[in-house]
Amino acid sequence: MMKLPLVTGVDGSESSLRAVDWAADEAALRRLSLRLVYASRWEQYEGAALALTLGRPSERALADRIVETTAERVRRRHPEVDVSAKVTPEDAVIALLHEGRNAEALITGERGRGGLTGLLLGSVSLAVAARAPCPVIVVRGDRAGTEGGHGRILLGVGEREGGSAAVRFAFREAGARGCELDAVRAWRCPPHDRADHPRTVDEPHLYCKERAATLIDEAVAETVREHPTVRLHSAAVEGTAAKVLVRRSAAADLIVVGAHRRRGHLGLQLGRVAHTLLHHADCPVAVIPLEA
Repeated sequence: MMKLPLVTGVDGSESSLRAVDWAADEAALRRLSLRLVYASRWEQYEGAALALTLGRPSERALADRIVETTAERVRRRHPEVDVSAKVTPEDAVIALLHEGRNAEALITGERGRGGLTGLLLGSVSLAVAARAPCPVIVVRGDRAGTEGGHGRILLGVGEREGGSAAVRFAFREAGARGCELDAVRAWRCPPHDRADHPRTVDEPHLYCKERAATLIDEAVAETVREHPTVRLHSAAVEGTAAKVLVRRSAAADLIVVGAHRRRGHLGLQLGRVAHTLLHHADCPVAVIPLEA
């Protein structure tokens, strides 16, 4: 069976180059090819003749130069990686979503060349993460996180995720990197006593913590047997999921979360946790589409 490539959007920005470096490392690690995509609707606002008259290169010429130099950057970093490039006069989101139909994963930076520095996350990255049919990794965070300096993959465990695509993705990453997998489930006690379990009255905190730990065990039970060499650490942590995962992302190389599809809606609907991580995590964030 032919392996699908990794696909990353490029535009020459610093954020884009960080994403390309991460994607090149990932392609080498997983022995995948890498496809670079430059997408822009330059034909709608710029004519080549006008550009030459003004004494500057056309947007198409600039795009060609960017993908050529970026592809060479990948070859210098990992000569063994098969890298190809594509320049297309399309909206960046539409182009990347189209590429995602035949990709192992889409990899983007935080912001593009035209992004406003005051924004926490660029609109292209957010839209792609919300709608792509394949895993999306948004490369963000500090140098230790983006360069794999922590030796840890962080998995945010949600409800009903036994053997889910997010769990499998996290185990595969940890196995390929030879690092620890930190499976975390946040928990909070309800604001009022519940009558569905006798322990909630006398020992509410213990009950909630044990339930969170059980959900972790159920989520990884099937996949852990397929990856016996992965060092798994489970943690049920009190607090809101978003805050717990953002805090723990400071000691991770990648955080993996699932996002459930809702039938009848356009594309993938990001929940509050994934949305928060994409804006505030201290390491790259992998958003994995899950079937409802």
